[in-house]
Amino acid sequence: MFTHIPFAYDFGPLQLTGFGVAMLLAFVIGQMVASEILEARGLDAEIMGDVTVAAVIGGLGGAKLYYALLVGDIGAIFSRAGFVFWGGLIGGIVASAATILYKKAKFTDVSDAAAPGLAAAYAVGRSGCWAVGDDYGRPWDGPLSVAFPDGAPPSTVENLRAFGASGLESLPASQVLAVHPTQLYETAMGLAMFALLWRLRGHHHAAGWLFGAYCVLAGLERFVVEFFRAKDDRFFGPLTVAQVIAIGFAVGGAAWMATRARRSDAAAA
Repeated sequence: MFTHIPFAYDFGPLQLTGFGVAMLLAFVIGQMVASEILEARGLDAEIMGDVTVAAVIGGLGGAKLYYALLVGDIGAIFSRAGFVFWGGLIGGIVASAATILYKKAKFTDVSDAAAPGLAAAYAVGRSGCWAVGDDYGRPWDGPLSVAFPDGAPPSTVENLRAFGASGLESLPASQVLAVHPTQLYETAMGLAMFALLWRLRGHHHAAGWLFGAYCVLAGLERFVVEFFRAKDDRFFGPLTVAQVIAIGFAVGGAAWMATRARRSDAAAA
């Protein structure tokens, strides 16, 4: 078992956290990767600056709105907690798509180039969750388990019960337990997604096909990791709300790939 130490430093009234640093780097790296692919294809990469700003605004807004709807409290939009992945991804895609249309660019071209960048950004962003001790998994006593005594929140029996963990009734509420380090699982799977999508960036399907592949991979990744999470939103039998959305995302991505499967030299990098 390992014990987690959060990355957080105070500079007067300001606090520097690993999550904030990771989020900044996630958007920067995502923009750099997408711009590289657009330039390699002979397309205008300058649009990625506007798309990235839209993704930040739409992503943060969507994440907070999803959380508020999930907990049934619209006031939760103004809390520090609740940056939920699916809300952020959907909000970011909607805002980015609106910006692309406003700029009179092709969504298929930009989204195709952005797909590997999204995976890279996800991997970096999840490392921020690890840095502050957030979004960990259910109790586990394996060799790579991690205790979060100063997590956000700490991995105590009381908090894990609130997250839906069972079989803890005989333990003191304040006891800190070791759990699955799901943030690291997600970071590793995000890097694997990036490696695969980067390798596929020179595909000869119609533009947009690679974005569909990202949706499939993102859906599968989220579906798998949810089995290791301590969650209290299993409203669909053993499945969480996030897993139901993940299934829809993967199916939608596969359908989009099918519509973009025709060969096209214009889509090659």
